[in-house]
Amino acid sequence: MATLRRFSPFDLLRFNNVNLDPLTETFTMGFYLQYLAKWPQYCFNVDAPHGRSMGYVLGKAEGSGAPGKLDAGLPWHGHVTAVTVPPEYRRLGTAHALMGLLESVSDHEAAWFVDLFVRRSNGVAISFYESLGYSVCRHVLGYYSGDEDAYDMRKPLSRDADRRSAVPLPNPIHPEELEDD
Repeated sequence: MATLRRFSPFDLLRFNNVNLDPLTETFTMGFYLQYLAKWPQYCFNVDAPHGRSMGYVLGKAEGSGAPGKLDAGLPWHGHVTAVTVPPEYRRLGTAHALMGLLESVSDHEAAWFVDLFVRRSNGVAISFYESLGYSVCRHVLGYYSGDEDAYDMRKPLSRDADRRSAVPLPNPIHPEELEDD
């Protein structure tokens, strides 16, 4: 049976099987440690029975608005920075469980929605996120190293019963037009 648990610094020494996937962004150790220090409640890992990592999610809380209030600017929300599962553990519900944990924490933290960025060319991931209730909110031109576009996908949480936080923008934007979080 798989074990869902908080991500720990020791996981950084044993998750190569997860990060070797070509669609997975690999960050510096300092980046991962910053997330673990600032937003530990948004970082989870799944272990297989033999202890091998089956995947992880890193996230954070961000926004210019106050928690629980839909103010001007970017409202308080959860953000999925990375969710990844190696090929041998896909289609087992691992990513679904990891996303559910991050969404639950975000809802508990008075967030209005959870958002994430996904490569526009990654149809499999886009379909997966849509199956979880995410929708495309913004098209960001050249988001990935200036070469590839991204979709900003959002899923409204319980505070946003009217789904106001997920109304799509009609025109594409550039990365520099994203709000500072």
